Amino acid sequence: MAKASDVKSGNILRFNGELVSVEEYIHRTPGNLRAFYQARMRNVKTGKLVEYRFRTDEEVEIARVETNDYQYLYEDGDFFVVMDNESYEQFNIPKVLFGDSARFLKEGMNVIVAFESEEAIMAQTPASVELEITYTEPAVKGDTSTNALKSATVETGVEIRVPLFINQGDKVKVDTRTGDYMERVK
Repeated sequence: MAKASDVKSGNILRFNGELVSVEEYIHRTPGNLRAFYQARMRNVKTGKLVEYRFRTDEEVEIARVETNDYQYLYEDGDFFVVMDNESYEQFNIPKVLFGDSARFLKEGMNVIVAFESEEAIMAQTPASVELEITYTEPAVKGDTSTNALKSATVETGVEIRVPLFINQGDKVKVDTRTGDYMERVK
């Protein structure tokens, strides 16, 4: 057990039997009252936001979380199979941990997975990925109004919006959090 004064933003705590990630942690000393720590934490499993005030001498349990890079291998039902790059050990990670960005995963891509006592608790794709356009309508000559977008399908099967100058076979950089086109890759 650690004291509340040992906690920092980014720590994973076991709070009320649940794992929470500390997003904001501020020390407050209001006037002539006792000092406390104001914490804003997000539940790792549900994503629900929790706010709590810790007394300065209150004991908290900081969870031991191991975060590492893994290589995405393939999809297996409700799981993604990833491999440790050093030990070549394979793990089944639930798809829900990756969230909406899972649709941009490509075989061989590196992902980050966090484990707490042999259980996967968080998974993260890269912030942006480079994907090839497998299908898009050809641009019409003279159709060059500013910020005009058209639909395009990338190699993972996801449809995104791209500028008119993008053609089939081009590689584009896509933001995995929003699914937005970022730039064309040369």
